Amino acid sequence: MSFFTSVKSFPRTFWLANTMELFERWAYYGMFAVLSVYLTDPVSKGGLGFSQEQRGIMQAVVTGILYLLPIIGGAIADRFGFRKVLLAAFVTLASGYFAMGQFHAYAPVFVAFLVVAVGGAIFKPVIVATVSKTTAKNSDTLGFGIFYMIVNVGGFIGPYAASKLRDIDWQLVFLMCAVVILINLVLLFFYKEPKTGDKKKKEPLSQAIKQILKNTAIVLKDTKFVLFLLIIVGFWTMYMQLFFTIPVYITQWIDTSVVYNRLGILKNLIGFIEDGTGIIRPEMMINVPALTIIIFQVIVSSILTNVKPVKSMIVGLIVVAVGMGQMAFYVSGWYILMGLVILAFGEMASSPRIQEYISRIAPKEKVALYMGYSFLPLAGGNLLGGLLSGKLYAEMSDKYAFLRDYLVREGIEKMDQITNIDDAVLFTRSMDKLNMSSGQLTDLLYQTYDPGSIFLIFGGIGIATSVLLILYNKFILSK
Repeated sequence: MSFFTSVKSFPRTFWLANTMELFERWAYYGMFAVLSVYLTDPVSKGGLGFSQEQRGIMQAVVTGILYLLPIIGGAIADRFGFRKVLLAAFVTLASGYFAMGQFHAYAPVFVAFLVVAVGGAIFKPVIVATVSKTTAKNSDTLGFGIFYMIVNVGGFIGPYAASKLRDIDWQLVFLMCAVVILINLVLLFFYKEPKTGDKKKKEPLSQAIKQILKNTAIVLKDTKFVLFLLIIVGFWTMYMQLFFTIPVYITQWIDTSVVYNRLGILKNLIGFIEDGTGIIRPEMMINVPALTIIIFQVIVSSILTNVKPVKSMIVGLIVVAVGMGQMAFYVSGWYILMGLVILAFGEMASSPRIQEYISRIAPKEKVALYMGYSFLPLAGGNLLGGLLSGKLYAEMSDKYAFLRDYLVREGIEKMDQITNIDDAVLFTRSMDKLNMSSGQLTDLLYQTYDPGSIFLIFGGIGIATSVLLILYNKFILSK
């Protein structure tokens, strides 16, 4: 079957599902790409002023839950039908996004973010199942290829739109996310329940959940498989710093004006003027990996077709670790962009091969069951990555914590007098007292405290994960 014939064979529901996925990813990554900055930026600059530890705990718990719940969401969809569950998901998502922009205290924002996670968790399995049920055996590879591309397109548009809106008002970012989800609510009127070909009576939800728990017990008894999942947690712990740590680090330490000044006619499209200086927002910077994947994923996958999944994952892990680790040594925006591109190529070589590897190491009669639990490392990586990001950044990289320490250490201020001062206000006051520009004060703190060393830790996690994967493949799996 030719490419165009295969594309024409997909029913309307397939394209509706992909369009819904595009808007959902638009909303999620539009929020998630700027969330770290929004949560921790000083109140005087429009942020919420939460501590790095608070940010880390919130992101760890909520995103961990987001990737744990889909298996239950799938059972709910099978019991009540796809349309009803999609309706519940869209209402939940829109409500959560809107609420995130309205609240400013820690607990309400935490709860609103959790509502978004619940909505996303019940949305994802329904859309994946819809794509699966609307593709045939001879077109499923193309169908999921289109789906993966759509995911990245939505993930690219969202941060760009959010970056432009937050320059006007932070609340507009969350309003945009809610509105985009409401578009999906309109599309739902045209969505037709996919035919399953199964006329058996639907089992009670409680029975479905019991079966899930039974399946979980079966999987957890396979120590080799569980060990592999635990190792891959290291990959996601490192990779998720793209969203947890890097946006805050770029905001506080990186000179992106060097990139802005070379953009030419693209300055107004991509850049922003802040305090008279042209800069590139961190969400625009971390959008580069998404664009890189959109352009090169098919080429990279073709090159690696005959490379064993485990070798591809090991090389990919090392490449991601190199991209992450080199960020420890530079403050130039160009070097950060280079690291982000390197990271993207490593992700292309490793992430898509994880599920392929699971399908190969799973018992033949249980491949489908094992694939259903391939999300567990992602949940674990988000949980551990968020906790590490918050804790380590607070101790090793937080510019405003370093500023307070420096002022007290040099006898310029007393800690009890500056503890509760807004971070941005204190920074401006310190510029005046030290007779320094913003860039000079930032450079002084950077040279004094070496905040980039945090990326050596995350890069080290990636290298350690690759070593464990080599040992696992050689000594555990071979037996």
